[in-house]
Amino acid sequence: MAALWLAGEALLPSRIQMAFTLASHILLVPLGVAMPTLTLLMEGIGIWRKDPIALKIARRWSVVMAVQFAVGAVTGTILSFEFGILWPRMMGRFGAAFGLGFAIEGLAFFMEAIFISIYLYGWKRLSPRAHFLTGLALPPAGLLGAFGVLAANSWMNTPGGVTIDAGRLVSVDAMAALFTPALTYEFWHFLLAIYITAGFVIASVYAVAWLRGRRDHYQRLAFAVPFTVAAALTPVQLVVGDLAARALVQDQPAKFAAMEITWTTRDHNPEVVGGLLDSSGAIHLGVELPSLDSVLVGYSPNAVIRGLTSFAPEARPNIVESNITHLAFDLMVGLGSVGAALSAWFLWILARRRKLPDSVLFYRLAALAGIGSYLAVESGWVTTEVGRQPWIVYGVMRVSDAVTGAPAAFVWTMLSVLVVVYALIAYFFIMLLLKLAARWRREDATETQEPEIRVPYGPRS
Repeated sequence: MAALWLAGEALLPSRIQMAFTLASHILLVPLGVAMPTLTLLMEGIGIWRKDPIALKIARRWSVVMAVQFAVGAVTGTILSFEFGILWPRMMGRFGAAFGLGFAIEGLAFFMEAIFISIYLYGWKRLSPRAHFLTGLALPPAGLLGAFGVLAANSWMNTPGGVTIDAGRLVSVDAMAALFTPALTYEFWHFLLAIYITAGFVIASVYAVAWLRGRRDHYQRLAFAVPFTVAAALTPVQLVVGDLAARALVQDQPAKFAAMEITWTTRDHNPEVVGGLLDSSGAIHLGVELPSLDSVLVGYSPNAVIRGLTSFAPEARPNIVESNITHLAFDLMVGLGSVGAALSAWFLWILARRRKLPDSVLFYRLAALAGIGSYLAVESGWVTTEVGRQPWIVYGVMRVSDAVTGAPAAFVWTMLSVLVVVYALIAYFFIMLLLKLAARWRREDATETQEPEIRVPYGPRS
């Protein structure tokens, strides 16, 4: 802690503020990127099968999609400005390369905002075909936005496409700066996580309804579609996640050593589950699986894994950061494994019986899957960001060299204001969703036949 203060009095509050805003914003990303796809899938089912219930579900999901997009726009904008406010030295030196991804994300944001507006407005004014085709612009816009942000983050992890002379950026190769080595696995790993999380989160709402006795066609369909998407993608994520971890051995070996809390370079390296590393290299409270880490990385117990001590102390995560990275990585992998088991259970029942599971235990676990998915996403980002320390641009610029020169009191005050603002945003967001849910339950209970529910595509005036 003392080292952080010596590096700059604003360093600690800047890191806390960035962590807080990033962790808050990322809660909205899965629904923001994946919910348009799930909504269109439900609408397509409604059109193809002439199912008014599917259309009703899609109509309601589109309202939630729009609300969370508005909230995400606020938190995402704040997060973008923070790079310039909290890390001006990085932006001043590398903004021409790092900013490319955010420029793309900005264009994608405006495209998505326009087509969400048309999509919502068109429910009562466009033909089924025209309305559905209009919505097809939303998934690519979301993917483009995700690509822009992940391109920027990947550049921080594996910087490329820049020429530096005497500490100054003199030229940028735009394509090389956008398509850095880390993007190859980081994009696909996070994209799958987005869709899996959105699927489990949406399905968890209807799993709770099932446990409360609501088991009609509406609840079954609203549960089945997102959960099936998430379950089908989970085994793919296991493979992609494994490839991503292997890539870190080459691209960011210090981060990988922290993830596995490997202290010394060695072969027959064990996989440590849980546990805390101390300054002497001893591991406490962990379960060691002999040679498994070497086998997973090099397909042989003789594979040599670099340890933290092979890096200079000032070029690797410290003990606290290593433990945070390791526990976050373990949590992500553990929750992913549980999700994979739940998905296998669901797909097995679906394939054998051609119907949804009817086990109370299954739906209890499905109700928790949404929370578990969010925890996995959060822990994945903790692994990525904390594991990169002490670098803000890996191997090129340290976090302490990028931080603002503003007084610490200013940053602490800004953080306090943001906590209050985000708490208010969260309160009104949750209250709005609860009120929408209550309204829709009342409509279902009284079978209110409002025009937009009875005929989602009309009138066309």
